[in-house]
Amino acid sequence: MMLIRDFNIAEKEEDINYYAGFVGSAYMIGRALTSVFWGMCADRYGRKPVITIGTSTVVIFNTLFGFSVNYWMAIITRFLLGSLNGLLGPIRAYACELFREEHQALGLSSISTSYGIGLVIGPALGGFLAQVYISNCIFPYLLPCLCISIFALFVTTGAIWLPETLHFHQKNEVESTSYVVDAEENTNEKKDSTLISLLKNWPLMSSIIVYSVFSLQNMAYSEIFSLWAVSPRSLGGLSYTTEDVGIVLSITGLSLLLFQMALYPIAERRFGPIMVVRMSGVLSIPLLASYPYIAMLSGFMLFFTLSCASIVRSVLSVCITTGTLMLQNKAVDQHQRGAANGIAMTLMSICKAIGPACGGALLSWSQKRLNAAFLPGDQMIFFLLNVIDGIGVLLTFKPFLISNHY
Repeated sequence: MMLIRDFNIAEKEEDINYYAGFVGSAYMIGRALTSVFWGMCADRYGRKPVITIGTSTVVIFNTLFGFSVNYWMAIITRFLLGSLNGLLGPIRAYACELFREEHQALGLSSISTSYGIGLVIGPALGGFLAQVYISNCIFPYLLPCLCISIFALFVTTGAIWLPETLHFHQKNEVESTSYVVDAEENTNEKKDSTLISLLKNWPLMSSIIVYSVFSLQNMAYSEIFSLWAVSPRSLGGLSYTTEDVGIVLSITGLSLLLFQMALYPIAERRFGPIMVVRMSGVLSIPLLASYPYIAMLSGFMLFFTLSCASIVRSVLSVCITTGTLMLQNKAVDQHQRGAANGIAMTLMSICKAIGPACGGALLSWSQKRLNAAFLPGDQMIFFLLNVIDGIGVLLTFKPFLISNHY
């Protein structure tokens, strides 16, 4: 939000949220266009090369984003970062292949948790470091980008020693080094690994659609939360500084790590991934409905209540993500997981591209109707988030969502 304000592209204060949404969407549009390609590359050439290229891309284009001097440079660098970073799909397949079947919930939970922590730590880091001016510095937002790029450089270096989970032989056959053994892989039938066969796989596609709907809601929430928190009280926000938001999100990230690593595998074994997704979606609805009333608080009570709500919301979101990922990876054979996760990333990225743009625009619109008779101000924006959440919950029931393993 501060970045968009400094570009002087918005004519009014309430229009800043509108333009900020498109910066977030540019990354997702780029990723949507290339995720299937990177997934197929991971199936053909291995997970490790695609992972290494993805982390290298973060080093380069995240740094360039910090050097943005205008709105369109920020849009372009984010788009290129999304296009050339095919990391997330292959890393999910990698985690599924690296663990025994009884420990797959922990493996995929670690991926979802890392991603969820990134969603909260990233804005927190930006909040703490943004606009830290070095003497005569003309790039006030370079420091948080540079910190992330340096971290990504260390990750890229460490990726050199990652073990590959696919072995390639002379006849271009693929053998899994995974501990996971699917019954289908023990037969002599030849598997059709084309994109069309994956699109015809309804257990896979139904889980991907559910995942995409919740991703749309989650990305819109992430965009709206930070913008809503720093909006002035006169517009229905909290009048928080970026540092205040950073503290809330940092607490959320730490709590998320502790819950997911310790409690999620237990919940998954007891209830199964479908029920975990369903219960998490249902519990999110009253939680989001309470946000406009949290804004009525002040001082320590506001900070404490908002932190608790943010923690619970992030935990429920990551539970949904992990559960749908388990359904996706169980629906295909090992030699198709890269492409399957690529399809999931494509649809999810489309939804997440819509999420920030629509979230910013809807928040800007809602702040212009503070005196409306029906759901005035921020009540409307959180109501719309709950509508999407409710659709996702309904899709978790049969006959839409089908799983051969749960």
